Amino acid sequence: MDGPILYDELASWWPLLSAPSDYEEAASLYARLFSEHSGPRRRSLLELGSGGGNNASHLKAHFEAVTLVDRSPGMLHVSRGLNPDCEHVLGDMYSVRLDRTFDCVFLHDAVCYATSADLLRAALGTLFVHCRPGGVAVIAPDYVRETFHEGTDLGGHDSGGRALRYLEWTWDPDPADSTYVVDFAYLLREGETTSVRRDRHLLGLFPQAQWMELLADAGFQTRMVLHRFADVEHAAVVFVGVRPEAD
Repeated sequence: MDGPILYDELASWWPLLSAPSDYEEAASLYARLFSEHSGPRRRSLLELGSGGGNNASHLKAHFEAVTLVDRSPGMLHVSRGLNPDCEHVLGDMYSVRLDRTFDCVFLHDAVCYATSADLLRAALGTLFVHCRPGGVAVIAPDYVRETFHEGTDLGGHDSGGRALRYLEWTWDPDPADSTYVVDFAYLLREGETTSVRRDRHLLGLFPQAQWMELLADAGFQTRMVLHRFADVEHAAVVFVGVRPEAD
């Protein structure tokens, strides 16, 4: 599989980089947005780019059925351990077609890997075709162009004789294009052995107006929500799209 090693050969280390508890505040916001815009009819949820299932571990309490789609077999394996009660499907957020619709559809920071307008359009189109008429989509990129800022972060966790610590460096080599870079350094300790790995993530960055235009082109009626999380300096932008009852 092409892409960052975090989701491939290091997938089993994911819970030590990002624990489910790290997602509790954000998942509470997404659950509230689904509730506000879909009303009582929200029995089923589809998440694209679901990764290790951290969001789903919180969101599944609000739905009768949750389907999780990711392109990484390793990340799906991690998620199955955390969410054995959810359906897991190997698929790409740009092209997967499940031939059914859901009350709610969700795309978290996996959307950041759409590095061009065409890729973003494809991901939003996948959301739309899986959203029932009257259903709700929530899309939560890490940044839009207006909120982007360079910076560093660090963290990690210990569990079961293994430990991970990371340094994350977010920067933009060319502010004139539609991408930015996140470089990671991982310190991995297993028993008494420690190794170091480096990883680069190339991510997409688009202005708010372009997001709204692409969501409208996909067919959604959309509004933008600003939210400030307790541990994040910048205001997060979340897009909420409703698929009209009659397309």
